[in-house]
Amino acid sequence: MPHLPESREPSPPTQELIDEVVLRFDAYARARAARDSLFPTVRATPRQEQQAFDALQAAVVRLRSRLG
Repeated sequence: MPHLPESREPSPPTQELIDEVVLRFDAYARARAARDSLFPTVRATPRQEQQAFDALQAAVVRLRSRLG
């Protein structure tokens, strides 16, 4: 079996991944709350909400893969 070269970039520490998940969750929660805002300038579009959710989901996947 051929040896796969290791990634040149070190994997981020677990705490950084946890911090990223918390940050992404906060952004998603704010987008969800802004969806129904009374103020049009604060309102989030469905696309912005989806992007926030996708970023949260990707952060969770990175954390899960790190934890094994």
